[in-house]
Amino acid sequence: MPGWAIAYVQRIEAVNYRIGRFAMYLLFVIMGILLWSSVTKIIKLPSLWTLEMAQFTLVAYYLLGAPYSMQLGANVRMDLMYARMPLRRQALWDMFTVFCLIFYLGVMLWGAVDSTVYSLSVGERAPSAWRPPLWPIKIIITVSFGLMILQALAHLIRDIAILRGVEIPMPFRGEVDR
Repeated sequence: MPGWAIAYVQRIEAVNYRIGRFAMYLLFVIMGILLWSSVTKIIKLPSLWTLEMAQFTLVAYYLLGAPYSMQLGANVRMDLMYARMPLRRQALWDMFTVFCLIFYLGVMLWGAVDSTVYSLSVGERAPSAWRPPLWPIKIIITVSFGLMILQALAHLIRDIAILRGVEIPMPFRGEVDR
């Protein structure tokens, strides 16, 4: 495998690893927001912002963690036939599915960029009593789809390396639980 391909895979996976580890802690932020919501409702002073903020944080948690999940192979897969295939056939099947995934993510990224540009240009706000601006969460969505495409390309390079009989070491192998 060319050195640039190995360097690309290792850099993208290192970035997605760090962002994914950060995103894991957003679950605690969501819990804090929902706890605050419960407390303010108990004392009869409900906060207007808690529901939408919890939703925005959940979107960030889910989408920023997706490339990390893809990197670890933690996604759900139908293993009825896949697990019985030899490693090279698994790599070929993964290459096919990665092309489908990249097409899908490309369409999603296109829509996310369009929506983000619109949101920034008109100052779009949520239709609620709190009325937060929507551009921050739309930027997170756009960045997340971009990171997923980069991780899918890294997956594709790994599959090509398997077909060539080369192993690309994973960054942080000692820290990743499999």
